[in-house]
Amino acid sequence: MAVVNRESLSDQAARLLLARIEDGEWTVGQKLPGETTLAPQLGVGRSTVREAIRQLAGQGVLASRQGAGVFLLARAPVDDWESRILKANIASILEARLAIESEASSLAAQRHTHEDLEAIRVALARRRADRVSIAARVDADTAFHRSIVAAGRNEILVELFDTFAERSRDAMIQMLEFNGEAPTARDDAVHEDIVDAITKRDATSASELSRAHLLALRDGALQEELRDGRADADSG
Repeated sequence: MAVVNRESLSDQAARLLLARIEDGEWTVGQKLPGETTLAPQLGVGRSTVREAIRQLAGQGVLASRQGAGVFLLARAPVDDWESRILKANIASILEARLAIESEASSLAAQRHTHEDLEAIRVALARRRADRVSIAARVDADTAFHRSIVAAGRNEILVELFDTFAERSRDAMIQMLEFNGEAPTARDDAVHEDIVDAITKRDATSASELSRAHLLALRDGALQEELRDGRADADSG
């Protein structure tokens, strides 16, 4: 069994897995072995296998079904906008969110109506309450940030946010599952500060707070990727 090199572990793992698929090791519709089986076969850690599977799911080759496993959908990848997002690492996804949301927060501070502000506050309250699962946390957080983008009254930014949020949802869930971090008072305070800046029509602060929040998430994701790469190298 071939083992990946240290460079671009998840990309190489995805290529090795795709080669096995193209060789007919599994039939369309068949369930693939679990991460604990594939990881030693590919010579990488489980998290790298998970990322490789996510890449191939983004290409329409695999499908992850919650509670059931990973299944083969097709033998060849289909590359499109959705797959490019799903193949991106979480840091790249957060950087794209940063570009959308920092500007949207500034516009929301300048343009919001009373009704917009009420919608933002309701979404903030739901964000604090909807924590029964990681998926619920992601959905509530997305709804909160969308309320801010909508208050900016720029249809293009809203469309970009909706398209991007829908296609990056699984990646955000995977990031939280991997980190295993519960919501913190500091995280709540950051979001409250963003709402406060929007309420005061302080466009500069709203933008800077949104940017700082997403940069912190991005930096945390980069550190996780670095630690994961070191762990894979040590196990290789």
